[in-house]
Amino acid sequence: MRGPVVVLVVAAGAAWESRAMTLLGETPGVVVLKRCVDVDDLLAAASAGQADVAVVGLDAPGLDGAAIDHLRAHAVHAVAVTPRSTPADAARLHAARLGLASALEEDGLDDLPAAVLAAGEQAPSPPSASVDRDGVVHAHDGAADLDPARPGRVIAVWGPAGAPGRSTVAVALAAELARRGLRTVLVDADPHAASLAQQLGILDEVSGLLAAARLASAGQLAGRFATVQRALGEHLSVVTGLPRPDRWPEVRPGALEVLLDVARASGQVVVDTGASLETDPLADVGPRPARNQLTLAALETADEVVVVGTPDPVGLARLARGLVELRESGVRAPVRVVLNRMRPTLGWSEQDVAGMVSGFVPLAGLHFLPEDRAATDRALVTGRTLLDGGESALARGVGLLADALLGTPARTVRTRRAGRARRR
Repeated sequence: MRGPVVVLVVAAGAAWESRAMTLLGETPGVVVLKRCVDVDDLLAAASAGQADVAVVGLDAPGLDGAAIDHLRAHAVHAVAVTPRSTPADAARLHAARLGLASALEEDGLDDLPAAVLAAGEQAPSPPSASVDRDGVVHAHDGAADLDPARPGRVIAVWGPAGAPGRSTVAVALAAELARRGLRTVLVDADPHAASLAQQLGILDEVSGLLAAARLASAGQLAGRFATVQRALGEHLSVVTGLPRPDRWPEVRPGALEVLLDVARASGQVVVDTGASLETDPLADVGPRPARNQLTLAALETADEVVVVGTPDPVGLARLARGLVELRESGVRAPVRVVLNRMRPTLGWSEQDVAGMVSGFVPLAGLHFLPEDRAATDRALVTGRTLLDGGESALARGVGLLADALLGTPARTVRTRRAGRARRR
C-alpha cells in the first residue's frame, strides 16, 4: 500500500501560504516535508529524492521551465497556485508554458489537498530536454521532438540604447523565417518607441498590441487572435505596437505573456523589444504596471534572445554593459549577439570584435551583419522588408542568422516573398 504523499511548499511569501500549510497539515495521507524559502531551496530539497509533490506559487521568482524539468527529473510532481492578481487566462497559459497541466486559483485553495493527493498518485514522465540553472540545454531521449523549426518558439530581439538596429533585425529575421515557409508572427513590444507599423507602411491607427491586451484581460485572445494581426504575406503577419508611448499603462501585467503564448501556438514569434531593463521603483507603491514590463516579459518568455549591437567603440561599450545587465536581470534563455552595421572602415576584423565581446556572458552564437545602407534605405522608403528588395549582403547575413537559430541549413527553394503591407 502506498505511503503518505510527501510535499514541499514554496510560496515566496504569498498570502495563501499559511492557509495552504494548514489545509495540508489537516489532510490525512499528506506530510509536509519542508516549507522552502525560495525556488533554489525547493530544487535542492527535491534533489534528495524524498518528496512526491511540490506546491509552488506560479509567480515565485525563479520558477521556470528548467525548474519544472528539475522537479520531474527527481519524480516530483508540481501543483501550482495562482495569485488573485493574475488573470485566469494568463495563469493558464503561463502554467502551460512551464509544462504544468493546470494552475489552482488562490480563491480555490480548498481544493489543494485533493489536487496534492491526485498528483501524488501520478508518476511524472521525464522531460525530453532540460535547461540547467546556467541556461545550458541538455537533450534526453526524445529530444528530436524539440525541433526548433516547428511552431512554438519565441525569439526576442533586444539591444542596448543607441539605435543599434533592433527593429531592422527583427523585421528582417521575421521575413526570413516566413520566406522559408514557417508561419511567423512579428510583435512590436517596444514600450518607448514602437515603429514597426511605420517601418512596414501600415498607416492606420489601430494598435494590435492594445487590442490583444484587451482580449487577453477578457480571456478571449486565443479565440480572436486573428483579429489583432495584420497580414504581410502568406506566412508573415504583424501585431503592431503602441500608437503613442504614453499608452503603455493600457497593457496590463501578464497580457504580453498571454499574447506570446497564443502566438507561439501558431508558429514562430519574433518580438521587437525596448532597450531599457530598469524596474519601476514605484511598482510596489500601488497597483500600476511598470513601463518596462513589456521588454522584461518578452525576455522572460523568450526561447532565445538575439542581442543587437554595433561594432564601433561606443556601440561595443554599450553592448558590454547591456550583456551584463541582461544577465543580472535573470534572463535564462540562450543569448545570441548580432553585431550590426559591420564595415571595413572601422579597421577591425570580425575576430578583433569577437575578442572584445566574448567573456561578458555565455553566448549561443556571435553573428555579423554588414553595413548595407542602400538595402535598408530602400526597404524603409518603400515600406517593405529587406527581402522584398531583392538579394543583398544584409539579406544574406540575416539568412545565416536564421540558419543558426533554426539549426538547419538554408533552403534552396524560396517560397513566395511577403507582399507589400501598405495600408492607407
